[in-house]
Amino acid sequence: MMDFLCPTLELMIFLPGMLLAYLPMKHYLRLHPVKLAAITALLTLFLCLTGGAVSCFFHISALWLFFPIAIVMGSFYVYTLKITRWKSISVFLAVCGAFSCIGNAAIGMSGILSPGVSAPPLPFRAVLFWFVMCCVLVAASWHPATHAARNLLEDDAFAQTWYVFWLLPPLFIVLNLTIIPKDPSIMEQGRLRQLYILFSFVFLFLLLLSYMLFYLMAASLNRNDRLRRENQFLSMQQARYDNLRSTIGQIRQARHDMRHHLHVLQSLAAQGNLESITKYLYEAQSSIPAEDLGLCKNAAVDSVASYFAPLCRENGIPLAFELDLPRELPVSEPDLCSVLSNLLENAMDASLKTASERRQVKVSARLHSDHMVLLSVENTYDGKIKEKDGVFLSSKRPGEGIGLQAVRHIAEKNGGYCRFIYGDGVFCVNVILRGVT
Repeated sequence: MMDFLCPTLELMIFLPGMLLAYLPMKHYLRLHPVKLAAITALLTLFLCLTGGAVSCFFHISALWLFFPIAIVMGSFYVYTLKITRWKSISVFLAVCGAFSCIGNAAIGMSGILSPGVSAPPLPFRAVLFWFVMCCVLVAASWHPATHAARNLLEDDAFAQTWYVFWLLPPLFIVLNLTIIPKDPSIMEQGRLRQLYILFSFVFLFLLLLSYMLFYLMAASLNRNDRLRRENQFLSMQQARYDNLRSTIGQIRQARHDMRHHLHVLQSLAAQGNLESITKYLYEAQSSIPAEDLGLCKNAAVDSVASYFAPLCRENGIPLAFELDLPRELPVSEPDLCSVLSNLLENAMDASLKTASERRQVKVSARLHSDHMVLLSVENTYDGKIKEKDGVFLSSKRPGEGIGLQAVRHIAEKNGGYCRFIYGDGVFCVNVILRGVT
């Protein structure tokens, strides 16, 4: 009976492991939490019982069954999340790395908890120690996982950091596997067992310290990027303010000159010189400013639109706005401005590479159902769109395009939607932003 129970309980550490992996993923679940918890528990129980039976009947160490079960559970975990694979895989591997360190400590503790019993395979008390320690780690990590880790996952300023982070847990897993003694009796010599246990907890400490340092580094990079975007937005507001001052000055000058224009027109009319009147009116029209004082009732969106409008005009890019947004919005203004800025910047870059006679950018935004903002940006392009597995690649540097990735993340984080349509030289982005209910 113990030959079946011990490997089954040993594999059951996937249960607290999956719980810990899902803690920071509250906003990215494809299924309802209760339904997902039931499916995860049943799948874990089935795999553990199957693994225990295989270990019992074929005399296979449960250690080697961890790898196929981890692949199955990891694939299930990635499939049930609406988040990039880099992030989901990194989180899953991070949990596996920490639990492997505790597993090594359990191997070292086996001789103390069950004297005279060799390991592996682990005796029941050592397996129970491993399971309890994993549960303790989950409890200790509950707050950091639901706050710090969740905030880090929601920030996409530097997605490249996740391309490196996933390498760290497998490194510790391999390290833990290499120090497992082939002959467990060797640990009885001198203080090797105590050193083995010490090194296992030191590895765990170093791994958790590495996670903390990664968080601090990524949080610092994300904070600096937010400050950069805030400064950019302030620059847009300053540019809009300067444009307003210039336009108001031109209007005042035009109003001042209107009296003189009327005198001239009155004199030409008295002479009956219709041709001179027409010519004078045409010349006078050029002195009237064409800029609008406001493109949108919402000040934040108006600042972004008014910042890009003169840039497009200077570069010979026709830009059409249909912004029907109220002063107060149900969605986050920084998020909406970030999406609009990224899309307009990408549209400008694509238009500059397009033949001048084909350049065109259209922007529309409106409120829907009092809690959603519908945004659409359409532009022409020449060349080929680089897309791989639903991810658009940057045309400026190797790797993914950060702008469109940030747009997708902002749109989906509150249950919104983002769709990219392209073909026949036209690229269109439709975004639905939802307010927090």
